[in-house]
Amino acid sequence: MQTHPEITAELKNNPFMHASPLPHQAPEWDKITTDHFRPAFEYGFKAQLAEIADIVNNKEAPTFENTLIALERSGRVLYRAKTAFYHYSQSLVSAETQALEKEFAPKFAAHIDSIYLNDGLYQRIKTVSQNMSALDEESKRLVTVYLQRFEMLGAMLNDAQKEQLRTINGELAGLYTEFVARVLKGRKINGLLVKDAKELDGLTADQIAQAAAEAKNAGHDGQYLLTLSNTTQQPLLAVLHNRKIREQLFKASLYRNAQDGAADNRAIIERLALLHMKKAQLLGKKSFAEWRLQDQMAQTPENAIKLLTDLAKASIAKVKEEAAEIQKLIDSQKGGFKLEPWDWYYYAEQVRKAKYDLDESEVKPYFELHNVLEKGVLYAAERFYGITAKKRDDIPVYHPEAIVYEIFDLDGSALGLIYFDFYARESKGGGAWMNNFVDQSKLLQQNPVIVNVFNFTKPAAGKPTLLNFYETKTLFHEFGHALHGLFADQQYATLSGANVARDFVEFPSQFNENFALAADIFKNYAVHYQTQEPMPEALMKKIVDASLFNNGYTVSELLFASILDMAWHSATDESQFKPTLEFEKAVLEKYGMSLPEVPARYLSTYFMHIWRADGPDSYTAGYYAYTWADLLTADGWDWVVNHGGVQRKNGDHYRKTILSRGNTLDYNAMYQNFADRKPSLTPLLKAKGL
Repeated sequence: MQTHPEITAELKNNPFMHASPLPHQAPEWDKITTDHFRPAFEYGFKAQLAEIADIVNNKEAPTFENTLIALERSGRVLYRAKTAFYHYSQSLVSAETQALEKEFAPKFAAHIDSIYLNDGLYQRIKTVSQNMSALDEESKRLVTVYLQRFEMLGAMLNDAQKEQLRTINGELAGLYTEFVARVLKGRKINGLLVKDAKELDGLTADQIAQAAAEAKNAGHDGQYLLTLSNTTQQPLLAVLHNRKIREQLFKASLYRNAQDGAADNRAIIERLALLHMKKAQLLGKKSFAEWRLQDQMAQTPENAIKLLTDLAKASIAKVKEEAAEIQKLIDSQKGGFKLEPWDWYYYAEQVRKAKYDLDESEVKPYFELHNVLEKGVLYAAERFYGITAKKRDDIPVYHPEAIVYEIFDLDGSALGLIYFDFYARESKGGGAWMNNFVDQSKLLQQNPVIVNVFNFTKPAAGKPTLLNFYETKTLFHEFGHALHGLFADQQYATLSGANVARDFVEFPSQFNENFALAADIFKNYAVHYQTQEPMPEALMKKIVDASLFNNGYTVSELLFASILDMAWHSATDESQFKPTLEFEKAVLEKYGMSLPEVPARYLSTYFMHIWRADGPDSYTAGYYAYTWADLLTADGWDWVVNHGGVQRKNGDHYRKTILSRGNTLDYNAMYQNFADRKPSLTPLLKAKGL
């Protein structure tokens, strides 16, 4: 029998052992150190398993209260430690956190298995599911979600099959950790080393100095190292004049994790894909995608692929027009060569400037970070939803650059907290994201505590942070995720806020991007940081027009990456797998998505989204979700525009039917309640300029 672990003297001082006494149970970042994670994990595993044993060994007949409520209450120490560590492993990366992650990834996988493969617990939930007439709708949904989750994770398997599943899950966790380490290594060691600064013509003095510093750090003093960003295409390709250097940088990016050496991920992803398929088949599905999508809004791989291919027809037609326009520019400059992928950014930028006369240096002074945040992002939320924000300097932060706001509802009641962490640093992963430190739950008496993380370039001391328009939209995007968490109004944390299907979770974030260009909002925040003058109408019009520029390319590169993900995970037989580069080529050709000028946004060997089988950042067989959310966003915003635009009544309706509902209702029914229709592709084609 599982006994409850002893709380030692050392554990008593561990901040994860109790709910935080800070407002809204915000983490005690002033007390938390990396030394606290291991003992909290080890205690947390044992404590939750003891709690599960208490549920299973309860002599009373299974009820919602003694089974589902008890399960919801279990594992609180582990939850607090895990959510804090998950943030550490993304935003405060160190040798210690990486070692802990490598050690505990398989242990967490095993712990999840020990819960979801527990037959006694499964049978109790199954019994409760057979008599739910007395339960309210949210409680019924909780039972249904848990039952489906248990069955998706293998609760109905026999003992031998469960052991096989545990073995697969353990190997997957270890492989993914190694995969991520190699992706990070590839960005560092497989960047482009340049000997002569003359070859970097087009870069600013700061960019050249940064490249020199990167080279020195890598042991190449006197040279210049162009490190790689996450995506296939590299931002520096837009400004590098030397075509040979552009080609070398592009190919360095393309093959960073697909060449012999310490960063080679080919064998790892081929094994991951095979194990994903075997896992799904063990669980009674033909493919991993079929297994993954059963609890998503799309429901089947066929539905997801249909959306991708339908949209690709329009985006590819558009991208061919864009390519012809760029080729015309190359020819007019007597280039004497055919457009290649390493030329696209460089010449597209020239086309953009010629068409819209839009220079980033002209635009950025109107998008000062804190002004965009307070007079744009937060102002839009106040206008649409009636909420307000107050800065809190008394809440401990995990890094000196993080700031905290408390969010208040229209009636003055506090909804929760949000942290903002704006700047790139060596200890932080790339990109932008939202995490919950605390999930909202009435049962657990928890308000949401949320963090938005970004990677904006930190300015020199005393200088303002000036954003480009893409970064401005990113601020709105991540706050859309935050609103999904802040407006959560659930009994149960499992169903709360952004704990929703992968193809639904991006809907609130992408929907919120629309406020960035909503006329009244834009005029409020797009003011010059020095003169306080609003952005001239003509410049605003250029930004609006330019927002559709190159969309054939942008949409296509996303669709190409999405179809690669779906193809790896739709395999039903080992014979369908081929060596990585051969597999990618065949897939893109099969779906008519093989355009020499347009690479996929990510290739498989550095496509971090799609290889983590479980976890909050997993898009395995789920990268299509961005496009699915685009569909919902365009259709949803079309509804707002047709009902009077940015008005409180529309915000209240959207909040009531979408943002506050969490996972308490079928997603298709939820969307129908909001828009009174199924989403149509037509608004998306219009929104993308296709």
